[in-house]
Amino acid sequence: MYEGPVQDLIDELGKLPGVGPKSAQRIAFHLLGVEAPDIDRLQNALARIRDGVQFCTICGTVSDKEQCRICADPRRDRSIICVVEEPKDVQAVERTREFKGRYHVLGGALDPLSGIGPDQLRVRELLTRIGTQDGGVDVTEVIIATDPNTEGEATATYLLRMLRDFPGLSVTRLASGLPMGGDLEFADELTLGRAVAGRRVMG
Repeated sequence: MYEGPVQDLIDELGKLPGVGPKSAQRIAFHLLGVEAPDIDRLQNALARIRDGVQFCTICGTVSDKEQCRICADPRRDRSIICVVEEPKDVQAVERTREFKGRYHVLGGALDPLSGIGPDQLRVRELLTRIGTQDGGVDVTEVIIATDPNTEGEATATYLLRMLRDFPGLSVTRLASGLPMGGDLEFADELTLGRAVAGRRVMG
C-alpha cells in the first residue's frame, strides 16, 4: 500500500476493465514521471468525456452531437439497420468497409443472471425505428450482429421473435466461422459447426 494520492490513483485505475493491480500500479508510476502538460492533456480528455460525450438520439452510439456522423450522413442506406451490443461494435463493423446502412446500439445483451432483461436494453427504440419510416424509407432488413456467445445468442433469438411479425422485414444474422489463417484442428466444435452450416457455393 502506498500513501495518499498515489494509492488513490492506483485504486481508481484498478477499477478500469482489463486493468489489474499490477497494471494499475505501473500506469500510476508512469504518470508520476511524465511532464505536467501531459497530465493536463489527460485531465482535459477525461473532462471532455464527462462533459461533452452524449449518445446519438437515433442509434444510441457515442457522439459529440445529438446525431452521430453515421446517422447524419444522407448517403447511408436507411433501409438496413445493423443491431450491435455496444458502441465499440459499430467501429468494428465500420472497419470492414462492407456495411453501408445504419446502426442500432442495444447497450448490452440479455443476461438474466446479471439482471439485464429487454427493458434494460434499447429494444423498444429498435421496434419504434422499424415501425416508423425514416425520411420516407421503410426498414427492409435488420442484421443482428450480437456477439457469438451465450448472451449474444439469447439476444439474437429474442430479437428474431420480436421482429418476425413485421411485414416485409428480412432479419439476418452475421455469419460466424473460421478466422483467416486459422487451422481446423484448433477450432472449437461450435465455431467449426457454424462454418459448416454457413458454407457457400464457390465461383
